[in-house]
Amino acid sequence: MNTRSISLPIILASTSPFRRELLERLSLPFETAAPDVDESRLENETAEELVRRLSESKARAIGASYPGLIIGSDQVATVDDEILGKPGTHEQAMEQLRRLSGRSVLFLTGLCLLNSITAELQLDVIPFRVRFRELQDEQIERYLQHDQPYNCAGSFKSEGLGITLFEQMEGDDPTALIGLPLIRLTGMLSRVGIPLP
Repeated sequence: MNTRSISLPIILASTSPFRRELLERLSLPFETAAPDVDESRLENETAEELVRRLSESKARAIGASYPGLIIGSDQVATVDDEILGKPGTHEQAMEQLRRLSGRSVLFLTGLCLLNSITAELQLDVIPFRVRFRELQDEQIERYLQHDQPYNCAGSFKSEGLGITLFEQMEGDDPTALIGLPLIRLTGMLSRVGIPLP
């Protein structure tokens, strides 16, 4: 167990089990809290503007009630500048993966670190690109039955069997694809006096 003294509590503004598992890799004590934020896209808002705004909004929503270092994150997947939503159902996931077959998808992950006591804020957007293999319906069906990624943008879980759908991955931080860019977060934490490792 890490014996580093942490002067401020760390709160992850998310109840995502995937983000929680990622943050646990840093061996820092933290809590999680669910931010109450409307995630609707604003008119004419780009994908990058959306994730930047939502990651900050999530951090600020939790920071209003919790003193400490608040981590907010949000992610979208885009194809040809169109934002892909979470499929919600098996049928929509099937349709989404058919559309992604053989194509390149850009994932944008907004990351915010807010000191809710001093109001100091760090904010960034981390891109990660994935190229899908050519997929047959039976492959998509087998995958969906296994991972059931109906609450995931892009209809896959790269930390699960979803990795088999890819032909190529391109980006500086593979954890960005899962929804919490640990390389960038480590730099943000270092800036506020939490050295890692």
